[in-house]
Amino acid sequence: MKFLCLLALSVCISCVASAQVSFGKPEKIGSDWKFSLKSSSDASKPEFDDSKWQSVNIPHDWSVKSQLSPTLASATGYLPGGIGWYRKSLPIPASMKNQKVYLYFEGVYNRSEVFINGQSVGKRPNGYISFMYDVTPYITYGKENTIAVRVDHSQSADSRWYTGSGIYRDVYLVYANPTHIAQWGVFAHPVVNKQQSLLNVEVEIDNEDQAGSSVTVINELFSPEGRSVSKESNTLKLSAVSKGKISHSLKVSNPRLWSIDNPNLYTLKTTVAKGGKVVDQSTTKTGFRTFTFDPDKGFALNDQWMKMKGVCLHHDAGALGSAVPREVWKRRLETLKELGVNAIRTSHNPQAPDLYQLCDELGLLVMNEAFDEWKFPKRKWLEGWNVGTPGYQGTFDFFEEWGERDLADMVKRDRNHISIFAWSIGNEVDYPNDPYSHPILAGTKASGFTQAMYGGFKKDAPDAMELGVIAKRLAAVVKQHDRSRPVTAGLAGVAMSNETEYPGALDIAGYNYTEDRYDSDHKKYPKRVIYGSENRHDHAAWKAVRDKEHIFGQFLWTGIDYLGESGSWPSRGFYSGLLDFGGFIKPRGFFRQSLWSEKPMVYAGTYPVPTSKRRSNDEPSMDAWPIWNYQDGQQIRVVCYTNGASAKLLLNGKTIGEQKPFNDQYGIISWDIPYTAGKLEAVALNKNNEEIARYALTTSKQPFALTIKAGEKSISKDQGLAQIYVQVVDEDGVPVLLSDDEVTCEVEGPATLLALEASNNTDMSDYTDNAQRVYHGKILSYIQATGKAGQVKVKFSSPWLKAVETTIEVK
Repeated sequence: MKFLCLLALSVCISCVASAQVSFGKPEKIGSDWKFSLKSSSDASKPEFDDSKWQSVNIPHDWSVKSQLSPTLASATGYLPGGIGWYRKSLPIPASMKNQKVYLYFEGVYNRSEVFINGQSVGKRPNGYISFMYDVTPYITYGKENTIAVRVDHSQSADSRWYTGSGIYRDVYLVYANPTHIAQWGVFAHPVVNKQQSLLNVEVEIDNEDQAGSSVTVINELFSPEGRSVSKESNTLKLSAVSKGKISHSLKVSNPRLWSIDNPNLYTLKTTVAKGGKVVDQSTTKTGFRTFTFDPDKGFALNDQWMKMKGVCLHHDAGALGSAVPREVWKRRLETLKELGVNAIRTSHNPQAPDLYQLCDELGLLVMNEAFDEWKFPKRKWLEGWNVGTPGYQGTFDFFEEWGERDLADMVKRDRNHISIFAWSIGNEVDYPNDPYSHPILAGTKASGFTQAMYGGFKKDAPDAMELGVIAKRLAAVVKQHDRSRPVTAGLAGVAMSNETEYPGALDIAGYNYTEDRYDSDHKKYPKRVIYGSENRHDHAAWKAVRDKEHIFGQFLWTGIDYLGESGSWPSRGFYSGLLDFGGFIKPRGFFRQSLWSEKPMVYAGTYPVPTSKRRSNDEPSMDAWPIWNYQDGQQIRVVCYTNGASAKLLLNGKTIGEQKPFNDQYGIISWDIPYTAGKLEAVALNKNNEEIARYALTTSKQPFALTIKAGEKSISKDQGLAQIYVQVVDEDGVPVLLSDDEVTCEVEGPATLLALEASNNTDMSDYTDNAQRVYHGKILSYIQATGKAGQVKVKFSSPWLKAVETTIEVK
């Protein structure tokens, strides 16, 4: 099957601010909000006194700023939920009284209700879905208007990972002519041919005027350089208070295709004119490319067969919680791509629009996922990972009422993003006995499960046959709004799901941690397209993809460490990422780079030689840190991750580890040597024994100073962000990875410190104050502009260490 694709990010062409509503004049309203965790039934009223409430900017996540406690749920990182209120005074000019007024929320977690001047305008329980309200009937023009938002996250353990709480994504005020493009009303999808390709464009128009009218809709396409390459226009007649749709096919000769290495983006300009006057206009980023999925050959992008080297990503950023600035995601995604990652899975929910736009621009494929549970809840661990008594809070209670609408809104919002290659309707909703059960569970592990079956078949549990019924219903929703991409899901209990209609409802089937079924299911279901939707980091799991043509890729759990799904206290979150909470590359990130990147690389890490007789004594670790500080003569294992044909080891310029070829059993070369202080170097060689890369570790002395390794020198005054990386070094400038000194950050000028992130999973202290212990000798500061231009001075200090300062220009 072949899916023909495109991209779009809806942006109002006449505004500096942008939003994905695809119409009108959107204005970001993120400053000067009031917030309180003290619930009040009167908080929605305009006359309510909020003068003693906290002043905050949106996006805002109140949970991450709260106190960690071992009495709270480990499922969400030992952080609380609660019920919060937000209020904002909003002037609506009298000159706008002939315009429609809307409020657009990119995401509010969760169970929100929005009030305008004391009147409820709507509720939205799903915290990940973007939504919009027409607030025109409630507005008083020429005066101040009061927005109040109630957020009910009292079910704080409603997820298996950290969600965040509050208005944690952007909010927009949108002005529009009564006749305008509908919300998410522009849909562009290409058909790529060798000589002449088409960009098929559908535009939906809302006429909220009491009179009928005739409008002209113009679609014009611009090349990546800004040159007009195609244009069409047509007239559309609209009845009073009605909707209409118009379609165009823009012809483009030899378009430049979007790909991972060359993410070429075109711009679609959509204009609506009425009576010769422009009444609405928007721009959409788009592009040209093709997908091919084949049960025997895997996946091709633009007819080039390839492997997806993917990672699963949650939406938080450690100390920042779920209110993550765009700059943070850009740095993280660029780092992942440097490691060889070419695909992202949004685990297990829609994410902020910034993420998709960045993937479009950087050249990363995206699997966009909607749900982690459907009609019934999953276990949520409250006392530690896989121990204690589970809870059953969740989002299941509104799935029947809202599930299909939530899915439709996800597809309509994101369907123009060229980075998205598939829509996932669920993750592990078929986990054995959590909640569904089937008679096949009465079998043994030989049935094909790699996960616990929780006591065999449970006849009183929900019937697994319902999986197929729900899946077919959800797949139909996706197809209603986008037929250019496949429907998929992450299957956890494949052997059980194979007894249902669930896999058959999918265009491509994701297997979570069941590599042992790749060959048997390929033989049994020859038309099924199979890939690894969630996988371990070990070399064996990758070889199951690399060496099997019919498996088109894998998605590692996870790409980045995330809050929640924690182990027993102290544990902030899940720690299996290629990058840590601060977005720094971990040893297993370099290991993955050695398997996935084509750029020559080598890395060396160390640890004491294991003394136990367990299997791990023989298998080299993928988590070896680059430390060269031990006791003289101590036996140390040195591991080397490289994509070279072989590697050798030097100590103080002399060979100490003989040249060894790449080890295809583990993917790691290793040597056991006695420790001697100095400079340890791993040298990677190609097939001709020529050096292609070198990595050095140096014995460090005592901590001596702080130094800034990286950081922005200038940022935008509009909530621009600087990410400053500070490292502890010795008197020779050598990084001291064993340091755990406490660092204090002081900021002067028009900016504020959001958080300090050291990426230590076991450090349960406050990450939002200005003092934090380093981890592996480093720390990251997030410093955000507060709206005014000027110079910001930032100083980092620590007892007994030489301090360091820097300046940031806010423009």
